[in-house]
Amino acid sequence: MKKQLLLAVLLLSSVSYFSACKREKNTVTPTATLNDMGDFVNKYGAPKQTFSFNTSDLPRTFTLNAGTKITLYPGSLTKNNIPVSGALTLEAYEIMKRSDAIFTGTNTNHHSGAPLISDGFFFIDVKANGISVDKMMPASYDVAMPTTREGEFTNLWVGNTDLDVAGQMGWMAPINGGADSIKGLDSLFSFSMRELGWVNCDIFYASNAPKTTVTITLVNNPGALATFMGGSGETFVLFCAQGENVVSQLYTPAGTNMVKSYDDSMPIGMTGRLVAFSIKDGKFYFAKQDVTISTNMGATLSLAEVTEAALEAEINALDSY
Repeated sequence: MKKQLLLAVLLLSSVSYFSACKREKNTVTPTATLNDMGDFVNKYGAPKQTFSFNTSDLPRTFTLNAGTKITLYPGSLTKNNIPVSGALTLEAYEIMKRSDAIFTGTNTNHHSGAPLISDGFFFIDVKANGISVDKMMPASYDVAMPTTREGEFTNLWVGNTDLDVAGQMGWMAPINGGADSIKGLDSLFSFSMRELGWVNCDIFYASNAPKTTVTITLVNNPGALATFMGGSGETFVLFCAQGENVVSQLYTPAGTNMVKSYDDSMPIGMTGRLVAFSIKDGKFYFAKQDVTISTNMGATLSLAEVTEAALEAEINALDSY
């Protein structure tokens, strides 16, 4: 009897212990809350890659994580048109997949609003004592970007974040130097540039198709539209073309909780997925709809609360869409 009583006590103690542990685990709160799109981009966006070097090291080639090679040459770096010397830092971001672009809060919009198909893009900045050198360089740097489009052409663009008061970015032709188009050879797009900052290898999406304006109504949108790289705001609205690396952002206000594409910029007859997602006060919201672009098309996206993991999975799935 004593042994049975002792066994019962031990069993009850074990149940109580594991129940207490389970309750404690369920009541643990996250250590970091994602409050807006800026927090989301900081967590999931392309990582900043940093390289330290000295002007005496030049010429030097810097290889980024996805294989893009940047080669800087002596005499190519100035500050206020005066050559810099000594210790420097190169900072870079690299965007090769559709999910990279979305997680980083970027897009593939031409500055006219027309969607572009990206072959990959990157950002580079060089700093001396923590201050950026001149964006326009007196001599070119070389780029070699991996590609699978052997023998095919792409165009070069630079990112402009000063297009309008919406705080977004669009791609435009290089201001000073650089080829208009380049051909994939030996699995590389190889070219020279004289502008630091954002650089993209893109072609126009469905350039020969007639164009229209697309308007999106957002239902249950918990926040304001997000700006480039989540600088402010909580919500992105995108069109992702099926089978192409297109991340076309829609952000022009068209009424209360309504956004539209640039006028007459979206290709009629093209299929793709409209996506809206938002991060606000530790909660995640998502909506999607597969569409075929039609004349003056309107669509409604109703955002519903999802888990962080579900939102991450939806964005990653767009790489194979």
